[in-house]
Amino acid sequence: LFNCKRRLNPFNTLMKIGVTGCAGRMGRMLVREVLLADGCTIAGGTEEPGHTAIGQDVAETAGLEACGLEITDDSDALFAASDAVIDFTIAPVTESHTRLSVKHVTNLVLGTTGHEGYQLDTIEAAAKHIPIVKAMNFSVGVNVLFALTKQLAGMLDEDFDIEIVEMHHRDKVDAPSGTALELAEAAASGRGVNLKHVADRGRDGITGRRKNGNIGLAALRGGDVVGEHDVVFAGASERIKLSHIATSREIFSKGALRAALWSEGMAPGLYDMLDVLGVSSQHT
Repeated sequence: LFNCKRRLNPFNTLMKIGVTGCAGRMGRMLVREVLLADGCTIAGGTEEPGHTAIGQDVAETAGLEACGLEITDDSDALFAASDAVIDFTIAPVTESHTRLSVKHVTNLVLGTTGHEGYQLDTIEAAAKHIPIVKAMNFSVGVNVLFALTKQLAGMLDEDFDIEIVEMHHRDKVDAPSGTALELAEAAASGRGVNLKHVADRGRDGITGRRKNGNIGLAALRGGDVVGEHDVVFAGASERIKLSHIATSREIFSKGALRAALWSEGMAPGLYDMLDVLGVSSQHT
């Protein structure tokens, strides 16, 4: 695969980063981020077979000057040409992408959400061979919110009910959002409980009294909302609310690129954005 920045300097050692789903809204933003950043270059971009963007210039599709690198549907070639691949596509293709990452020893930054259990198993298996940074949300601010949620949940007892409310654009297909679920996991971890046993999702009708110790999740959808998340600790006569509002998807592309650059030289393992930010050193 032709490398855009290397056309100017064939002797550089920039990190080569590939982008799957590069013609989508998030993919175009990732391509722009890679091309405009220091320390890296675009190694290629792919789309699903039959996509109208195939054959178009990867940089031009992202709104930049053409560089001669065409979008293809050849995922194997993309992973072979890349030091790291950023994947924000869909859960059903994760197994294929993790397999290619291991085959070509290519680092993987995974922003895809909505995985089933067996798909998560393939990610964990691949992480024994390569570094994978997997995050429900690559925003720096949201990852600070994860840490604060866990800390506050550990400080407050069950007299404070925990409710998590998220809102996203009308086109989002999964609910609750992966970020909301991660916030719920953080809260459960702070309290030392298993989220599976305390999660309260999809209330409707006569539900009865709220069970003490549960962690509630509610999802709102509408308009073009990029992402809003609130964690509410509701006690008697007082409430504490932690909030994060995303106004541009650029925060996700910037965080994903930061994760890709951070992954260079890392040992195999499953990492998250807290590792990237130096907040946590825990990985599997």
